[in-house]
Amino acid sequence: MTDKFIFRFVAGITIFVIVVVVILQSKIIPAPTIVPSFTHFLPLLNAVLNGTCSLLLLISLYFIKKGNITVHKRLNILTFVLSALFLVSYILFHYLAPETKYGDLDGDHITSAAEKAAAGSLRYVYFVILIPHIILAAGVLPLILLSFYRGLQMQVEKHKKLVRWTFPLWLFVTISGVVVYLMIKPYYHF
Repeated sequence: MTDKFIFRFVAGITIFVIVVVVILQSKIIPAPTIVPSFTHFLPLLNAVLNGTCSLLLLISLYFIKKGNITVHKRLNILTFVLSALFLVSYILFHYLAPETKYGDLDGDHITSAAEKAAAGSLRYVYFVILIPHIILAAGVLPLILLSFYRGLQMQVEKHKKLVRWTFPLWLFVTISGVVVYLMIKPYYHF
């Protein structure tokens, strides 16, 4: 496969994923009127998948620094698979569940002035973490795909150059995903 094909493929997947997330977040496609009972487990599943990916990324770094390419590669394949499962679960949750707003204590999907006041400055902290999390989650996807491809093809120098950016961004996204979950969890109302 040529680099041109790989870049187009990665761009296509990235655009597709972003468009799907935007469409589902916008509720253009109507969700079921009754939220399936398993839906409330999905945010916890997403946090567990993100947390596991964080640990696997750190362990993978340890093994590549020790020169163990085989374990490094296996851990990254597992991390990639878990991240793909996360993406499916994330998309499913945002399709099925009503929007959750930080500070919405009564579950009416409107954050009143009183609810905002009750949330206090943590509301701002939440958005300071959430906004870069969302932007970097979208931005790191093509880097992950390209890094993964370069690593599997044993294009070591190209892989190393990409991973200098991919690793810290991916790690931030997985860790901040867990933090976002822990912060928004009290406001889930299904």
